[in-house]
Amino acid sequence: MSKIKKGDRVPLYYQLMDIIINDINCGKYKENDKLPSERELCEIYDISRATVRQTILELEKEGYIYKQHGKGTFVSGERFKQDLLKFYSFTEEMKKLGKTPSTKVLDFEITRLNERTAKKMNMNEGDKIYKFTRLRLADNKPMIVETSHIPYNRFVGITREDLEREAMYDIFTKRYNAIFTKAEESFRPVLTRENEAALLQNAINSPSMMTERITFEGNNIIEYTISIARGDKFKYRVVLEK
Repeated sequence: MSKIKKGDRVPLYYQLMDIIINDINCGKYKENDKLPSERELCEIYDISRATVRQTILELEKEGYIYKQHGKGTFVSGERFKQDLLKFYSFTEEMKKLGKTPSTKVLDFEITRLNERTAKKMNMNEGDKIYKFTRLRLADNKPMIVETSHIPYNRFVGITREDLEREAMYDIFTKRYNAIFTKAEESFRPVLTRENEAALLQNAINSPSMMTERITFEGNNIIEYTISIARGDKFKYRVVLEK
């Protein structure tokens, strides 16, 4: 067992963080395993309750653990990194990570654009669109709820069954020869609402990330999607270059 070096210049809480993170990474503690209590950690490493509490706080901030009131502290699941500098396909990214992606289509309709969404898509109010909501899963664990708005006239013939069998972008490119020229995304943290929490198997008011994505083909918008991603499952990355 690793030990705390009390004479070291490295703060005690930081040393304990390193020990616990290493235990998680090497598999001693697995996803959803319960960590020793604060009192037990104090006894194991002969450190103060204040040091342990600071360690727990920092580990929670960094997404390694989560708390359940009255039950204790548990190991968080793996966080998936999303690179914001390239077109992102949930299906392809999960496959790269060795996960099995799947999709459940929760709602599917052909409808008309309202004024607000028409402005977002640079289309006319009343234009015909597909509107569908999908639950995206990895290894049967829910990760994201997505609601998409797609211009009907550009993709005539898409069905609910198509979206359950095949990735949406694959349908666009292989069947309709769509060419993506750019995408614009905006992000903001939100609290998970009751219906989203039920779908994502997460706590109501837990942190989530809301993404608005607009995808272009030339000057035309061919996708407007609003996504709610579990905050404990995703980490977003962007590289800024001079």
